[in-house]
Amino acid sequence: MAKKKKQPMLKITQTRSGIGGQDKHRRTLRALGIKRHQQSVVHEDSPAIRGMISQISFMVDVHEVKGLRHGRATRSYSQLRFKPES
Repeated sequence: MAKKKKQPMLKITQTRSGIGGQDKHRRTLRALGIKRHQQSVVHEDSPAIRGMISQISFMVDVHEVKGLRHGRATRSYSQLRFKPES
């Protein structure tokens, strides 16, 4: 049985706002899992993801990374702040 080759991962960071842009660009950001400005997500490098990135290339920065899993690259502010016990 052949070993599954590990796919390279892409870190996608939104750098420009979606306000005032086309609706399809905002929907593409949401499909990638980006909800806020300056948020980063990590996805496997695939033709589908590359196609989405090409649609919104003026709004995002893309870097190839190693050793990260799917999902968010960084924690959100709400996860970092102190939560007192009730």
